[in-house]
Amino acid sequence: MSNTQNLDDTTKGQLTESIKKIVGYMNMECQVEIREEIDDRGSRAVSISIYTPENARFIIGKNGQNLKSLEHVLRAIFVKKLEGFNSVVVDVNDYRRSRTNYLIDTARQAVTRVRSTQKAEALTPMSPYERRVVHMELASYPDVATESIGTEPQRRIVIKPYP
Repeated sequence: MSNTQNLDDTTKGQLTESIKKIVGYMNMECQVEIREEIDDRGSRAVSISIYTPENARFIIGKNGQNLKSLEHVLRAIFVKKLEGFNSVVVDVNDYRRSRTNYLIDTARQAVTRVRSTQKAEALTPMSPYERRVVHMELASYPDVATESIGTEPQRRIVIKPYP
């Protein structure tokens, strides 16, 4: 492990209180769980799970837009305390996990169609994170290739038969 700092209890407490305050402005209560994670490429991330018994859709927003904004705000507030971490990932009631599973299922179904028709298929527009999930999943399929096309916010993945 490099000489970067670990996430201390004080910072975790401050992050938790900030999140509870922001969610409190929506007249909601929540539980917060914060952990450090290291992905397969060695990148360090602060993973924040928020659990709320009701109205999670207000925190998530349409297509996760509010979630992305919350990540951005937390990164901006805690930029100095989170040095050494490549990203801050916020999830609400496991929305990201279920969204990831949905994206993988959708991509696999598209692969089945591409295999049978031998014609390229474009998926719906996705965030950079979501596109990465799909590219990583389909990298193990030797008979198809993936490519991102378009510009944000309409950037999408095209799955095509590999020649």
